[in-house]
Amino acid sequence: MSIKISQSLLLGLSLVISSSLLAAVKEYQLVIEEGPVNLTGKTVQRITVNGKFPAPLLEFEEGDEAVIRVKNKLKNKESSLHWHGLLLPGLMDGVPGFNGFQGIAPNQEFVYRFKIRQSGTYWYHAHSKGQEQDGLYGAFVIYPKNQAEVPAHEQTERDYVVMLSEFHEQSGQQIMNNLKKSAEYYQNQRETLSDVFQQIKREGLKATWNDRKMWNQMRMLKTDLSDVTGYTFLVNGKTPEQNWMGQFKPNEKVRLRFINASAMSFFDVRIPQLKMTVVSADGQPIKPVVVDEFRIGAAETYDVIVEPTAEHYQIEAESIDRSGFAIGSLQNELKPVHHAIHKPVSRPRALLTMEDMGHGNMQGEEHEQMNHQNHASHDMNVKKDTEHSMMGHKQHASAKVIEQGEDNHTEHSDTPFAIDHVNHSNMTGHMQHEKDAKTSTQQPVYGWANASTPVGHKALQYSDLKSLTPQKDIRDAESELVIRLGGTMERYIWTMNGKKFNEAEPLKVKFGERIRLKFINDSMMAHPMHLHGMFMQLENGQSATDMPNKHTVIVPPGKTVTTLLTADELGEWAIHCHLLYHMTAGMMNKLIVANVQENNVSTQNTVEQEDHSNHHVPKPAEKQGDAHARH
Repeated sequence: MSIKISQSLLLGLSLVISSSLLAAVKEYQLVIEEGPVNLTGKTVQRITVNGKFPAPLLEFEEGDEAVIRVKNKLKNKESSLHWHGLLLPGLMDGVPGFNGFQGIAPNQEFVYRFKIRQSGTYWYHAHSKGQEQDGLYGAFVIYPKNQAEVPAHEQTERDYVVMLSEFHEQSGQQIMNNLKKSAEYYQNQRETLSDVFQQIKREGLKATWNDRKMWNQMRMLKTDLSDVTGYTFLVNGKTPEQNWMGQFKPNEKVRLRFINASAMSFFDVRIPQLKMTVVSADGQPIKPVVVDEFRIGAAETYDVIVEPTAEHYQIEAESIDRSGFAIGSLQNELKPVHHAIHKPVSRPRALLTMEDMGHGNMQGEEHEQMNHQNHASHDMNVKKDTEHSMMGHKQHASAKVIEQGEDNHTEHSDTPFAIDHVNHSNMTGHMQHEKDAKTSTQQPVYGWANASTPVGHKALQYSDLKSLTPQKDIRDAESELVIRLGGTMERYIWTMNGKKFNEAEPLKVKFGERIRLKFINDSMMAHPMHLHGMFMQLENGQSATDMPNKHTVIVPPGKTVTTLLTADELGEWAIHCHLLYHMTAGMMNKLIVANVQENNVSTQNTVEQEDHSNHHVPKPAEKQGDAHARH
């Protein structure tokens, strides 16, 4: 009898285990096709996924086996999907031309299959011919396997994705064609004659003349903050008028998963009268940081926790060129909804400076006083003969830039989240904020990094980011990979190490090697540099154990940013600027991680599905000095 009972128990246990394993497989079917979309009063054909614009939210638990069947029903167009920030086998990364993946042909299906090895906030998007701009993007959220093990400061009652993106009435291909015709095609926020007279009044005729002369010689505009204008900005696919809304009850903690899924835009994000506690960057947990606002670059994600108490709050994500807002709401579900969308007053648009252009410190005491950014400690060694040929476009960055070996600085001294202390007073409410915003427009704001954050408010900086758990690999870099970012104005070409993607030799590293990636921006625009397949540790002034993991880092113009990388994922990995039209125009390369043994080189991932949750640290590789710098 006891034998029979034991056998029955064993059989039952086996069935339970089998059921558990089967339950761990989670499948999605995604159908990519064109469909009518009308967000601005004009119906246009855009890309939909399962009939939705943008693509639907995908949800998993850590440890799941993901099976995602993607059917391409676009007419005469290859397609693809890349799982942004995920650790997975190279073939599943979804970049055509990498790891043997050739894209998804029309009327064909590709099955992505991989084990979920992490948790956090991520997203997915096309890696084919500008389709990301046309709607092929969506959120990808992975929940911890054991919610009970979530740190106390991250436990919440509500959980919402807040995905920021753009909509343009022109297609991605049309936009690219126009930029090829003229890099200034969308520059419609130029200074006026009145602005010139105001500058003369402030600085004098001679200083104004010299300033304007230098800008004309460079064929640059002080207002050149974004390549593309004319966007309608969205929250979870909704316009400000459509008003995406998340509900809460008093005394609840709410997690907001911010994703910048835009093709070309950076945003300054704030929720007036509500503090935000940042708990995650690029899907990776960090030690909590309480802020009033943060700047989020293209392709970045930040998780914040809020504790709303009032009836209603408005989420405001302002584009850095001040051309518009993505707006959503948080609403007490116990109170009636009677709050109409309130269009915020734009903060002043920043004017670029000679320092932003890589020409050293600005000229004139007026500019020095207005610009509360001291970048003197950063790499400004940009050759003068190349400066005038560099791409003349600017974007604010969402990151504090710390050069390798640099000391940590005071709060607002050298960060893209710069603060303008000139035209703002302490604010006690939303109306005061707007009053100050109106007043501030009467005075110029200088510096690409200047977000005009009100006095007394805290803006997130890269230097604030500390990994929640100690880094496992704290080795010094054994070699350095130098990546110079540049471009040319006339033909709208963007390059890495002087070459477009189709001209460049791949970057090569050995499996297990600890390297420093040194991004040197020789251009006049910030670039959000994204590495597929692995996380980098940003050298942001923290100790080696506290450096944050990032899959995307913002490299400001004329500056240098360094990260550390343990090359522990075999394969061919894309490394590129995540501004869509910069990547399309050439700012991309292939980083090959290969086994190097007895003159044999292999990128085959022999441990594709093993659990890397313990982040095993490979044996240190041999030093290679500056061998990579030539690539």
